[in-house]
Amino acid sequence: MNAPTFGRGTVIGMVLIGMLAFVALLYWLGNSGGNANNGGAHAAGRGLTGYAALAAMMEADGFEVVRGRNKAALNGVGLLVLTPPAEAKGEDIAKIVDAHRHVGPTMVITPKWAAMPIQNNPKAKRGWTEIVGTALPNWPGFEDGVSVDLGRARGWHGGGRWGRLPDGKTVLSGSGKGLAPLVTSDSGRVLAAWVSDDGYYPALEQFIGVHDIGGDDSEIYPLVLVFEPDLLNNRGLADEQTGLMARDLMLAAADGRSQPITFDMTLNGLGATRNLLTLAFEPPFVAATASLFLAMLAVAWRAFNRFGPARVRAREIAAGKTALVGNSAGLIRRAGRIHLISGPYADAARERLVAALGLPRGRTGEESEAAIDRVQERRGLAGPPFSHVAARLRAARRRDDVTKRAAELQKIEKELA
Repeated sequence: MNAPTFGRGTVIGMVLIGMLAFVALLYWLGNSGGNANNGGAHAAGRGLTGYAALAAMMEADGFEVVRGRNKAALNGVGLLVLTPPAEAKGEDIAKIVDAHRHVGPTMVITPKWAAMPIQNNPKAKRGWTEIVGTALPNWPGFEDGVSVDLGRARGWHGGGRWGRLPDGKTVLSGSGKGLAPLVTSDSGRVLAAWVSDDGYYPALEQFIGVHDIGGDDSEIYPLVLVFEPDLLNNRGLADEQTGLMARDLMLAAADGRSQPITFDMTLNGLGATRNLLTLAFEPPFVAATASLFLAMLAVAWRAFNRFGPARVRAREIAAGKTALVGNSAGLIRRAGRIHLISGPYADAARERLVAALGLPRGRTGEESEAAIDRVQERRGLAGPPFSHVAARLRAARRRDDVTKRAAELQKIEKELA
């Protein structure tokens, strides 16, 4: 019996470290491999073109803000905000919008800027970007009747407010039938609008100060298109008036404070795929996972409280002559050749008796066995003569017969020697 290899405290520490590593792995998988602040134009982007400030502002205003990183998050009620990149597929955007129109309002913010992380600036923080050009959307399959154009404008007005744009030389506007303007430029360009259809949207009508320009269908929710992203992105929200207008526009699109706001991040390539590890902690599988952990705790408790130290494992092959003889006998028995050792065994017994009785050496086997028989006769030992038993042993073929004759020969040897 040996002392345990590891102490109880060491084993508990190893188990705790393993559990923490497992939880960290789940967190890493659930967040698509880490920090989403990669400088992109989405709700986690803290660069000029990101919308992290908009999401934080709505959270501070009392809204429940969800940063959706899987398709399931897009099916919830409330305002859904899409910030697809310029290279997104129009069919994918249309599929998400069509599925949400009967669940809650939808806002699509079109891209305009091409940005990249700031280089060679030690003061730049993670996610900071610099604008290097424009990247206009090309989404065939989504609102094909609406077109976007670049132009100039000094400022904007909407929702009873007005303000200046960060870059008046590059302003994105939209045009097309069925657009009800929400925010326009000083030159009349449409910077944000909703798609006028049969829906009834009183909050949006109140935002622009008009009434009864839509339909009376209360089963469908509005689709808001924001053509100029500087009205809502981090760069634009640096201006106080733009920030106040953005808040009012989000409130009008959400039609109240009781519904959450979901910012989609899957179209920006930040979707987290479902996997077996995270699925194990979701209903209804969480019950089975809890049962597994309880069983593991029970086994660990039983292992820590067992009686005595661990039993030392015995040698696979024992040392000594006895083990060697036993292994050799086992090998002969498994090979089925036990009859081949009957003759050598009889010869070995005869030579041992010749030596023990002091009989002359150099005789043949038959002469030596006859001499042993005479010794038996002189001593008056009962039983068959040695030569007869040795002959029967050499003639034996079955294992039982060989064992029986060998035992008779060993008895004679013990009596004489």
